Amino acid sequence: MKRLLLFFVLLSGLTFAQMPDISNVWLNNSKAYVGTIGNQNQEIKLKIDISEQNRKNDQEYFVSGYTLVDKVYAKFEGKFTITQYKDARKKGTVFGEYELAEENKGRHSGTLKGKFVYTFRWNKDTEKVEDQEIELKGNWKSYDGSMDFKTLIKNQ
Repeated sequence: MKRLLLFFVLLSGLTFAQMPDISNVWLNNSKAYVGTIGNQNQEIKLKIDISEQNRKNDQEYFVSGYTLVDKVYAKFEGKFTITQYKDARKKGTVFGEYELAEENKGRHSGTLKGKFVYTFRWNKDTEKVEDQEIELKGNWKSYDGSMDFKTLIKNQ
């Protein structure tokens, strides 16, 4: 009987455990992410304006914003999905995948897909996150399939 009770307590704890809402992290303090795209390392900027946690899957975040390469501006919508979390005493690391779809406005629009790593340091004294670094590494592929470029984008 005690084992059965312990099992139900453990099961209920797992059922109601939820990932904290870190949707503000992806907003990057209203700053654009900056990086490179393509073989010639052309600059790409990515700005996330809206970020919210999925209510049905707390490991997933819906985002929207825009990308800017040269003078080509494109709105996008997509998601970040957390796949793993590692916690050291002073440093945390979150791993995951992202998929962002630009609005289809011709040859220079497509999708960004890849993996992300979010690292941060927790300050016990101030009880705040410090030294946040977010790196998005993946590919941009045009909708018509004629272009496929490597991307590396980081927060500022």
